[in-house]
Amino acid sequence: MARILLLAAGGLARETASSIADTGDHEVVGLLDDSPALHGGLVAGVRVLGGIDLAAGRSELLLVCAGNGQIRRVIVHRLRMLGVGPERYAGHVSRSASRGARCSLGPGSIVLPGCVLTCDVTLGAHVVLMPRVVLTHDNHLGDFATLAAGVVLGGGTRIGAAAYLGMNASVRQDLEVGDGAILGMGAVLLQDQPANCTWAGNPAHWLGPAPHNSSDMQRHALAGTAGER
Repeated sequence: MARILLLAAGGLARETASSIADTGDHEVVGLLDDSPALHGGLVAGVRVLGGIDLAAGRSELLLVCAGNGQIRRVIVHRLRMLGVGPERYAGHVSRSASRGARCSLGPGSIVLPGCVLTCDVTLGAHVVLMPRVVLTHDNHLGDFATLAAGVVLGGGTRIGAAAYLGMNASVRQDLEVGDGAILGMGAVLLQDQPANCTWAGNPAHWLGPAPHNSSDMQRHALAGTAGER
């Protein structure tokens, strides 16, 4: 059983800690978050030991639990500049998740309860699957992608790096969602979605650029305000 630290002490960290406790695959020994108000306190019964940069000087494995994939990417970059390599990142798959043949998960990926990966599914690094996500054959998810609860992907779909799919969204088979794209809650995607844009509706259509790709968000995360929930 590996000892791990969870990074970013928000809702996803609480969900992940609960799933880890139920599954028994790791021992969560602490949380790291850049909010000084949390330091020394307990979140979900786990002590917040200090800021995220402390991870560089410790030996435990790590899981980045910021709910926003763009923020996860910036945290990983920040720690890489401090010497933290990919070998430091754990992965977690809930014991209630179903993972079929030839499914692979990159370092730092989190699969929460009730998810289904049928077969030949590939998750990149630091991907997050919220509860009850269904991935079917030959799905490929890029690094830092986030799929909210109840998302369903048809066979052969590809989700770009740091894309976000909202609750109960569904994607027809053999389509592609571009890097940094946002697909809204309950959306039904029937055509390829370009990178860095927001689509929603049934059928899904363009609403505008994806706001979470703003340079302001990137600057704040690099400066240490990484507590995206």
